Amino acid sequence: MAGLGDSVFAPLGRRDQRIQAERYTRGLLRATGRKTLRNIADQVGGEAARQSTHHFISGSSWEWTRVRRALAATAGRMTEPRALVVLPTVVPRVGTRSVGVGEQFVPHLRQTVLGQQSYGAWLASAEAAVPVNWRLVLPPEWTEDAARRRGASIPETVRPETLEACASETALEPLRDWGVPPWPVVVDSEGLDVAECLRHFDRAGVPLVMRVCPSTPLRIDCTALQGYSDREIQAEQLVESMKRMRRPLECQDARGRPLQDAVVSVIPVVPASMPGPRREPGRQLLLMAHWQGRERRPAKMWLTNAADLPPADVIALVELAETVTRDFLPIAEGVGLRDFGGRSFQGWHRHVTMASVAHLAAVLAGPRTFPATRAAALPAARGG
Repeated sequence: MAGLGDSVFAPLGRRDQRIQAERYTRGLLRATGRKTLRNIADQVGGEAARQSTHHFISGSSWEWTRVRRALAATAGRMTEPRALVVLPTVVPRVGTRSVGVGEQFVPHLRQTVLGQQSYGAWLASAEAAVPVNWRLVLPPEWTEDAARRRGASIPETVRPETLEACASETALEPLRDWGVPPWPVVVDSEGLDVAECLRHFDRAGVPLVMRVCPSTPLRIDCTALQGYSDREIQAEQLVESMKRMRRPLECQDARGRPLQDAVVSVIPVVPASMPGPRREPGRQLLLMAHWQGRERRPAKMWLTNAADLPPADVIALVELAETVTRDFLPIAEGVGLRDFGGRSFQGWHRHVTMASVAHLAAVLAGPRTFPATRAAALPAARGG
């Protein structure tokens, strides 16, 4: 753990900011219950620290993107990730004061929720998952109302965007701008528009594995499977109708353990909303469904533009999404990733950035030491 604070907080140009960052991270690791700014401050300095803690998160000028970039580099060295996994997070709220709160349709829940919706990009390996980038979904009432924008300190550069653009950019920003390795991306969120997400990742040249719901409308790519109808059909119905495509598969989960009696079906497809009988040359799209044992229906279905990857490798990437799910509740929830209830857009981003650093500290400290002793594992920020 030595040097974690030094490496992650090095982009903070001022010594007092590095000290505040280290204190805030310790507060997240030590506090019990909801990680409010008051609760965090009470862990590191009591009432006297409340004002400076609030200013550090909601009123300071430090750039969270630079800290996230350092976090990604540090987590990449320490956890040896194999992919970036994009996962949605929904926080139900009472009232509409907190930034980004609104009546929002949540695709993977298939319902409308009053709350905040965001996407996180997680560096994932078999052993651990660490969030390194976040993007808050802003409903129209937060982007179109000038007074509300000013009240929440939403920068002019932040414009309305679709859920698909939000989810895609959460992963593409670090891959494009941060100098990180070219990890493939796994988008574990049902209900997003497949064609729009594909356009973002195809344009960037990034391998994508995307979870789809059974009702996703697709068509067979007739240039790859000649003699078949290219009529629109739902993903699950397509898999059921193409039983001849099923094959036994020797594959492993994210931890390298064999998946017993695995069966896979791989079908070349195009999204129903895309014009023409096929995708661009060299960009074949595959629908992949897999089963275990005597399951009658696929456990999950995925689309991938990485047609050159063997099915076993795609399944291994898919399994990394389970690492994120496994780590979210005991660690991410424990360090307060969903707890910021303030009105400030910049405050939300700074809080989730610090919580992501605390998440890495908790992961590296080990599964049995959260919360109290993990705080001691984070070294104090040094002056400079």
